[in-house]
Amino acid sequence: MAATTALSGKRRISKRQLRDWIAGYLFASPFIIGFSVFIAFPMFYSVYLIFVEWDLLRPPVFVGFANLAQMFKDPKVNLSLYNSAFYTIFAVPIQLTISFTLALALTQRIRFRDFYRAGFYMPIIVPLVASAVVWQRVLHPEFGILNEALGWFGIEPRMWLFEPRLTKPAFIFMSFWMIGRQMVIFIAGLGSIPESLKEAASLDGAGTFGRLRYVILPLMTPLIFYNMVIAIINSFQTFVPAMIMTEGGPQDATLFVVLNIYRNAFQYFNMGYASALAWELFVIVVGFTLFQFYLSRRWVYYEEGE
Repeated sequence: MAATTALSGKRRISKRQLRDWIAGYLFASPFIIGFSVFIAFPMFYSVYLIFVEWDLLRPPVFVGFANLAQMFKDPKVNLSLYNSAFYTIFAVPIQLTISFTLALALTQRIRFRDFYRAGFYMPIIVPLVASAVVWQRVLHPEFGILNEALGWFGIEPRMWLFEPRLTKPAFIFMSFWMIGRQMVIFIAGLGSIPESLKEAASLDGAGTFGRLRYVILPLMTPLIFYNMVIAIINSFQTFVPAMIMTEGGPQDATLFVVLNIYRNAFQYFNMGYASALAWELFVIVVGFTLFQFYLSRRWVYYEEGE
């Protein structure tokens, strides 16, 4: 009797609901098919490639853990990880500081505010290849704009892209060109802060920096955290500027992780080893992202709903 009641109590799917489900999956099918063919399948296939040696011309040969063992012995792997980590550690905090400062300035009532916002955001829509070519000219040692500007202050021209000690600082400086997306997100967050909280802080005696420290920054920590996570992931994926501007040089000073993967896959045609390097990067980025989420509990403030 209880079983009959349970069966009769089950919710039956009506024909209308079935039609809605079918229509929904049909509309979503371009994304589902694209994700399955171009993202999911290559990822799973690359796991298989880790254990084989394949040059795209001959059939894959099973080599076991040889690719993983080579990965721990290859000095280029540690060098590329160091270059990417160096770039990330210095570029990301400065990017966040500049973009947040610009957002604070561009939420004030100033003339041509929308023009400035559009100007700082516009580099985002420029293709990376075009940006790399432009910056290659900007950093040119003889007639680059940057050396020309430094000359106004009596600073001698620098070989930005030809000296190993200057290339990574040059790339970090170039990354500030792409802070428009972070700035727009910060502007949206600043616009959502209730004015009543700022007024209450002012009545309690807080000045400009007091309101910034005790009201604005705590409420902006979720967006700061979001921008930081995305910026770190993007910095570890730096490829196009290094490929076009320096090809990893000089002396492998700009051999970033993704460029090293590209070299092994499409220049040395060692797809198995390149797959191992790609999964190493994936594990590092995911692990570091999870660690950031763990630390975020201590400093990210989420306003509780009523």
